[in-house]
Amino acid sequence: MPAVVLSIIAVLVLIQAGREWLLTDDENLDFLLYFAFIPARYDTSQLGTEGFPGGLGAQIWTFLTYAFLHADFIHVGVNSIWLLPFGSAMARRFGTWRFLGFFAVTAIAGAALHLLTHPRELLPMIGASASVSGLMAGSLRFVFENGGPLGMFRTNDETAYRVPAAPLLVALRDPRIIIFLVAWFGLNLLFGIGVPSLPGTEQSIAWQAHIGGFVAGLILFALFDPVPPHSESKPTEHA
Repeated sequence: MPAVVLSIIAVLVLIQAGREWLLTDDENLDFLLYFAFIPARYDTSQLGTEGFPGGLGAQIWTFLTYAFLHADFIHVGVNSIWLLPFGSAMARRFGTWRFLGFFAVTAIAGAALHLLTHPRELLPMIGASASVSGLMAGSLRFVFENGGPLGMFRTNDETAYRVPAAPLLVALRDPRIIIFLVAWFGLNLLFGIGVPSLPGTEQSIAWQAHIGGFVAGLILFALFDPVPPHSESKPTEHA
């Protein structure tokens, strides 16, 4: 497993452990107010004279910091299970710094869509699911390619993660990717209309944030990808 993926999981576990075992309930609430993503933070008409702690800084950093907070260890475990395969595939291709940038951008995109769909919402949003969704989408751009991790003639070495990715419009015509997209979006729409919370918790599933991260990962993949895309055939030049 790439070290950056294991490091992120370790950070998620340590933060959750610190919140549950070191902080009082009041301190944990203050921690959430500083670092969770709260749409009402951006609605000045609701804030009166007090507002939320953190001021302008929290309005900026919570677009990312919310991704490192979770409802409980079950929530951490679920996201970690999905992060291991998809995050590992992306980290092997991108390297540490590109991977971290991609993780951050997809988290921000998830928060942005959540803000657009939940204006003035007082409940905090937490969890790495938007970034995990972005990593899923990014991996779709190359894992099914010939010689890739899931290709028909796949290999077990690192070169399988460095195959050129198909252009987005070409990838979206791949039946395997279409099936994945239908299943993934259908599952998230099911969360939106019929599944109120995570098992064992009262935390609602921010499925719009999942979609924001996924779409960002699908579209922005090419901006981070260090592997040159498939070369297009060029006309033969004549003297």
